[in-house]
Amino acid sequence: QVQLTESGGGLVQAGGSLRLSCAASGRTFSSYVMGWFRQAPGKEREFVAFINRSGSVYYPDSVPGRFTASRDNAKNTVYLEMNSLKPEDTAIYTCAASLQSGYTLSEYIYWGQGTQVTVSS
Repeated sequence: QVQLTESGGGLVQAGGSLRLSCAASGRTFSSYVMGWFRQAPGKEREFVAFINRSGSVYYPDSVPGRFTASRDNAKNTVYLEMNSLKPEDTAIYTCAASLQSGYTLSEYIYWGQGTQVTVSS
C-alpha cells in the first residue's frame, strides 16, 4: 500500500512558476513508476509525465517543454517543476504510482488527492 500526498499548488499569475511535490509513504517507493496527471474543469484527465525507477522521464508530446518532472528516491518524493505558467495550465494536478511500465493510465494503482493549480491572466 502506498499513500501519496501532493503539495505546492496554489494561485499564480501567468508567467509564474510552481513546484509541486508528491510525497509517498512506504519503503518500496523506488519500485514504482511515478506519474503526474492533470485534469482541468470539464476536460478529461491528461497525462503530464512519468518518471521510471531510475529517474528517466517521459513527457507526452502534448505537454509543454515548460514542465520538468523528477524524483528523489531517498526522500520518497516526486516533483513537477512548472515554469512560464499559462491560464490553460489551470487544473488539479495529481500524482500516481504504477508497478508496470507507466505508459497507460490504467496501470496506475495508487493515486493522491491532487493539488489545485490556478493560473490567472
